[in-house]
Amino acid sequence: MARPDKLSIIIHSGTFERAHYALAAAAAAAAIDMPATLFFTMGATGALLAPTADGAPGWAGLAVAERGGDALAADAALRARGIAGFEELLESCAALGVRFLVCEMGLRAMALESDALREDIQLGEGGLVTFLTDASGAGAMLFV
Repeated sequence: MARPDKLSIIIHSGTFERAHYALAAAAAAAAIDMPATLFFTMGATGALLAPTADGAPGWAGLAVAERGGDALAADAALRARGIAGFEELLESCAALGVRFLVCEMGLRAMALESDALREDIQLGEGGLVTFLTDASGAGAMLFV
């Protein structure tokens, strides 16, 4: 069986673990020259929030489902084990050419405006039609 020619991931969950793993999957795909698109919607839009006034990353507000606690502590625990942190994965995805899409409906559902999002990563806005048009018929699609 041939490998997919593209990876398209819908990140729906607003949990740190799921968003982190979606970033890891997209970075891995891009590292082997497989185009990847990340489509953030609903609670997952929090992964792309701009830093807070005190400098904390916007994604620090994501829920931590597996062990409880906060996203910053969960991220520090992963990094202590030699696993790429959330910010490192975001930056790697951007550097490797992963496409970031933010769902317009998801932003509205979460009462967010696009100006609340990070400015250091190129973010496209669109809906499901945009995401599906971007996907490949010979690609793989994941829902996280």
